Parts: sequence; structure tokens; C-alpha cells
Amino acid sequence: MTPAPTGANGVLRVAAAQARPVWLDAGATTDRVEALIEEAAQAGVGLLAFPETFLPGYPVWVCRTDGARFEDPRQKRAFAQYLAAAVEIDGPEVARVCRAAARHGVFVYLGIAERCPAAGGGTVYCTLLAIDPEQGVVGAHRKLVPTHDERLVWGRGDGHGLRTHSVGGVRTGGLSCWENWMPQARHALYCEGEELHISTWPGAPAMTADAPRLVALEGRVYSLAASGLLSHEDIPEWFEFAREMRGEDAGFPFRGGSGIVGPDGRWVVGPVVGTEGLVIADIELDRVRQERLSFDVAGHYARPDVFEVTVHRRRLSAGTFTE
Repeated sequence: MTPAPTGANGVLRVAAAQARPVWLDAGATTDRVEALIEEAAQAGVGLLAFPETFLPGYPVWVCRTDGARFEDPRQKRAFAQYLAAAVEIDGPEVARVCRAAARHGVFVYLGIAERCPAAGGGTVYCTLLAIDPEQGVVGAHRKLVPTHDERLVWGRGDGHGLRTHSVGGVRTGGLSCWENWMPQARHALYCEGEELHISTWPGAPAMTADAPRLVALEGRVYSLAASGLLSHEDIPEWFEFAREMRGEDAGFPFRGGSGIVGPDGRWVVGPVVGTEGLVIADIELDRVRQERLSFDVAGHYARPDVFEVTVHRRRLSAGTFTE
């Protein structure tokens, strides 16, 4: 294993994987994840982030097929297909990614569609995994509030995964898509000393135009946006709504938009639109320290005597059993 490439000057090479999954094929998508981890390691990357629910894919059909139609048999079949394709944290796909991270010495943020057996196996969560090359899965943050039509297929998360992790001496944290607009969620990570913020997105460039810069300026952190690609050609023929979604006029907006913003709010690289590959930059901790001279949201600009913030980080479940 090669350690994350940091030095005394506090430099870490990071990357966003702007890529397309093999949609709803967990095994084949894991192959792509492994290949991208290897490619990142060869480029000297110490931290690699993947888009929202990259493994095995975003539930893109809902907003294009009248997903809210109550008791619709086709929507039921589509959800069942998505549920079957979802992965478990203790499952073989995540185990493969952990081994690849260990083999190449890369810390990985991976968005997954998580099926949780403890919750009866009938709910999918939008989960962002933090995978340490030595320790394996060190964080699993379930999206607090699915956005709009996502609520038809994803469950609500909890605060258990609102944590930062040390990657080569850099404190990193992550949120999924529109969670990045939630002030309390961002503040929880700032309070744990976040210096690099990871935001994951399904793939609409309009979504990544403003939020990554907001986070960078507010937290005086580096802000990495990992956004995906998907087209009508990526929908498999066996999917329930393949006919509706495979047409040229399906209107897929999944064109990336990945990039990395400095703690001064300026883009270091990107946003990159329409191109598949790794979006790479070197981040320097000294730049974070410089920007905090004027503003440190969880430090000298905090007012705990006026505002009290409590973050509940217990993993919630539908039942608690005692003997």
C-alpha cells in the first residue's frame, strides 16, 4: 500500500471521478470503480470521490415516468428492480472497493444506493461511504433529506455519518447533492475541523455551479464536487421503463460539472462538463490557514454564547429491542 501523497508542506492530491456507471449493474460498476481507483493511484492521487449513488446508479426514471402515480404496477416493478440492484455495506461490492483502496493506498468517497437488511431490506438509502485504505469503511452517511422526487425511492437518513476523517493530515467531510444547501449539515462538519469538503451530485452541471463555491467561501475550505454522467444509451433494455428512457428525446441532463474550488471561492480546476475522466488538483493546507485570518465559521467567528448547536449522531432504527 502507498500512503496518501502528503508532505511537510501539507499538500494532498485529490480527484473527482467524473464517470458513468453501468446503470443498475452493481458488479460491472464495481469493476469501473476499481479501475478508476487504480488510475487515480497511478496519477499520485491520495483521495478520490465518486458521484452520488454511483454504485449502482441514480434513480433517474422517477422524474421522467410519472413516478408519483399511486399504486402504479409499473412503478412498483421499477422500484423492485432498483431495490434488487442496490448494494449492502457488508456486501461483496463494497468489500471489493475496500480491497482496491487498500491495494492502491487511496482514500475513497463512494456514493452508493444502500439496501439495509436491518431495516427489513425494503428501503434504499442514498449513502456516502468514506473508505480508508487501512481501516476500510470508516463512515457511512445517509442523506438526511432526499430531494423532491427522490423521496419516492430513498429513505430519510440520520446524523450518524456527519463526521470528518483525516486523509494525509487533511480533515475531510462529505455531503450528498442538495444536502450541501443545508446550513446545519455543513456546520456540523465545520465544527469537526473540516478542511476539504466533498460534495457528490448525480450529474447536472447547473447543480454544481454555485454550491461548491458557497461551501468553500463559508467554511474557508477546499470544496470538491464529484458529478456523474449518464445518457439514454446507458439504460439497459431489461429495465421496466427502458422504452420511455432510451429515446433520444429522454432529456438526460447528466453531463458532469465536477471541479475543485479553493478556500478563496475560486475554481482551481473545472467545472468540467461532458467529459469523462478524473478531475485532479493539489490542495495546500496553508491556503486554508491563510483564508481563516478573516473568517473562521467554527472558530473566531463562532458565537456559542448566542447559538447552541447539538448534532445527534446515533444511528436510528425503527425498533429498539431489550431483553
